[in-house]
Parts: sequence; structure tokens; C-alpha cells
Amino acid sequence: MASTDNGTRPARGDRGLAKTRAAFDALRSHAGFWLKALSQSTIDLSLRTEAGQRTRIVESPGLSLPQAELDALVAQLRIVAAKTLPQESLTYGIFSGEPERLSHAIVTLISEEESGRPIAFNALSVMDVPLDGEPVEVTHLGLVMVDPDVRGQGLSWVLYGLTALVLFARDGLRPKWISNVTQVPSVVGMVCDTFSDVYPSPLPGARQSFAHLQLARGIMARHRSVFGVGAEAGFDEARSVITNAYTGGSDALKKTFEVAPKHRSEIYNDFCARELDYVRGDDVLQLGRIDLAGARRYLLSEVPHGSLPALLAASALLALQRLVLPVVYWLDDSRAFGTLRPRRRAIDRVTGDR
Repeated sequence: MASTDNGTRPARGDRGLAKTRAAFDALRSHAGFWLKALSQSTIDLSLRTEAGQRTRIVESPGLSLPQAELDALVAQLRIVAAKTLPQESLTYGIFSGEPERLSHAIVTLISEEESGRPIAFNALSVMDVPLDGEPVEVTHLGLVMVDPDVRGQGLSWVLYGLTALVLFARDGLRPKWISNVTQVPSVVGMVCDTFSDVYPSPLPGARQSFAHLQLARGIMARHRSVFGVGAEAGFDEARSVITNAYTGGSDALKKTFEVAPKHRSEIYNDFCARELDYVRGDDVLQLGRIDLAGARRYLLSEVPHGSLPALLAASALLALQRLVLPVVYWLDDSRAFGTLRPRRRAIDRVTGDR
């Protein structure tokens, strides 16, 4: 039977053109995001990560934002916190009111695109920790809060991985140390699955290197306030477990094992039940690295597969790893990488320059 509404239906070619244009617009948006991420001295980026949602990443807001904008950002974080813990309040980290905390934080905020309502955030912190006699930066994955109304909508790939990936890319794809303090099995598993060389972990082959131990000792000695652990909390070095951890302003986050969100893989749930005393209030202090292998895993397993820009980014990372990256490292004589040492530092030691 012949159709009589050809005049109202878009032609097949027009529909294809519209899809192509939409894909191009998405690609252009993501390309602009990454160009800004790689060029800004202090990150302040906005990206449409899901339909109807926009994500903003702000580095060192205590230093980079005017006071009015800083107050507005903190107010948005408090809106999410009030929905997440309506009967409680937090007094550590970005909620402590101390400007220095916001100066060392990197805030990832997800908001509804149409209304601007904040629905989730992650507040990372950058810590200087000694390793083999030299200071290194460790990015602490920080406090994550999600509005109960939007839980289960797949926001974890943004909250736990996107900002770490941005920092990794901006630093020339050099491996970066990350840390995580939690008693939540789903988060323990996410860290083990996303990052490389993670300890503690129930996965086969996981082991505590001397680097893990040094960094854990440095974090516990200098940076307890970053994750709300008081001076009276103990630390089991061999297992990397903080005992009686909820005593430094994070009391409202303490959970029972029954309430703590579980991972889809029972290996992580069993690990937390075995290693942590939930009545006392224990946490694991996980240390790992984001490197090219971890970045690929994140892009291919955590980011929604329907995202064309994400798949293109994964391909670009593979090309960099196999073809370009060794040349870039070789030509950059200003920073260390592995056994390679910066040329300038070697000259300074001879001449006495600073």
C-alpha cells in the first residue's frame, strides 16, 4: 500500500545526516574538553557526560575561583551532602571551612543540565608524600556523594575515573599514584578493577611493594585529615588497614557491612567482610597507579560503550603507547620517567643552580 505522508516524514538521507551531525557535535565537544584539559595550568572544565547531565571539574578552587564563585560551588556540594546525609554533618576535608583544604582539592560536580541542580560530586585531594627520599604527588580519590534520587544511574565512571584520567593525560600520560580509603566493597572492587598495581586487593598477584608501604606510612603520618581519620586511629601496615578510622570528622560515613553497597563480584565482598571490623570501624587504605593499561581498562570497561569519543580516545591511547609515547618521553628532558632522569636536574647538581 502506498504511503500518503511522504511530505511529513524526514527522508532517510536527512535522518542519516542528522545522526552524523550529532556525532560530529559530540566529538567536537569532547575534543574541546581534552584540548582545554591539556592546555590549562589550573583545570576548570565542563563536559556533557550523559544525556541531561553536565560535569564540571575544578582544580584548586580555593585558589582559582573568586570568593563568590567558590561560595557558590561549596553551596552546591552541601546540597548533595544534605540529600545524602540528611541527619548528619561532615567536618573534614572540603566541609571543614579551611581554605587550604579547598586549595588542594579537585572537585568533580555532576548537575542536571536543564535545571542546574547538583546531583553528585567527588572531592579529590593531591597530597605530597615522600617516596625513596623524593616527594611525589598522590591523588586521593576522596569523598563521593550521590543524591539518593539518582543512584543506580551509572555515575561511578565519572565520579571515580574521569578526573584521574584528565590528570593522567595532562601530565603527559606518566603513571600517577592514587590512594583510596573506604570500607565499601563496591568501591574497593572499583579501584581494583580500574587502576594498576593496587594493594590491598583480593585479586591474584596483588602484593605490597616497598613503594606501597612507604606511601602508606607517609599518608598516615601527614595526611589523616584529608580523609577524616583521627590521631587515635591505628594502622595495620601489613594489611594496609586503618583501625577505628571514624574518629576525625567522618563519623557520619561509618557503615555496617550489611548496609555498605556490595560489588557484583563476591571476591570483594568476602575480602571486606574478612579483613575489616565494621563494628570498630575499619577502612582499607588502597594504593595503586593510573597508567596506560589502567586508562585502557577504564575507557573500555567503565565508560559507556556507546560513547564514540571514548572509543576514539582508547584508540589514541593505544597508538600513543605503541608509536608515539616512547619518543615523547625521550625528547622531554625536563621531567623524570622511570630510570630516565631530567637533564636540567643533573646540570643543576654540577653547577649548584636551584
